[in-house]
Amino acid sequence: MGTLDGKKGLVVGIANDASIAWGCARALRAHGAELAVTYLNDKAKGYVQPLADALDAPLCMKLDVTQPAEQDALFAAIAARWGRLDFVLHSIAFAPKADLQGRVVDCSAAGFAQAMDVSCHSLMRLAKAAEPLMQGGGSILTMSYYGAEKVVTHYNLMGPVKAALEASMRYLAAELGERGIRVNALSAGPVATRAASGLAHFDKLMEEAASRAPLHQLVTLEQIGEMAAFLVSDNARQVSGQTIYVDAGYNVKG
Repeated sequence: MGTLDGKKGLVVGIANDASIAWGCARALRAHGAELAVTYLNDKAKGYVQPLADALDAPLCMKLDVTQPAEQDALFAAIAARWGRLDFVLHSIAFAPKADLQGRVVDCSAAGFAQAMDVSCHSLMRLAKAAEPLMQGGGSILTMSYYGAEKVVTHYNLMGPVKAALEASMRYLAAELGERGIRVNALSAGPVATRAASGLAHFDKLMEEAASRAPLHQLVTLEQIGEMAAFLVSDNARQVSGQTIYVDAGYNVKG
């Protein structure tokens, strides 16, 4: 018996087989969950569809979180297929390259607004859409990073954006708790994903993380996925409003 047997979940953010969302989806499926997954656009579908097939996902649908009609179609399909939803994994972030790689003080208003919309407000929109399908309670999990708490060199604009994401998570947890819906953030150590490659000097960031972490190693997609599976399971039914670190202890070094 898996800890997620019978659970129905939505995974948003798989781009390819190096995505954190993919590592989480594999663990969620291995623990017994049935999954719906999304892809960003037609180009991404070529990478995501084979992964969805490997998960035996009954739903694999296009979702650009800036397009309300696509979100509406997704949740209508989930309602028609399952009639309920037990958990949502939100693992998406974006900032224009010029704003991401420059100083925070120099970032454009448009770039800041876009980064906040895609990376942060999208969590609120997904939570609002999921709430009616979580009549018996549920779990919402988003992905953060240590740069939300402390200044990490070269993390730049994503630091304030992830800080806003974590604050939003706490407010959502407070508001949705009366419905039995838990909301948490998983703060993973650096992983070589396509999104992370947009950060300047990312290789140096990873080297520093491995050298400073008490366990002196980087985390893997599998390890992140196992924590995600725990957090959306009933074993974590009293955990809400928390940022949980999976970073080999890096965050305790200050």
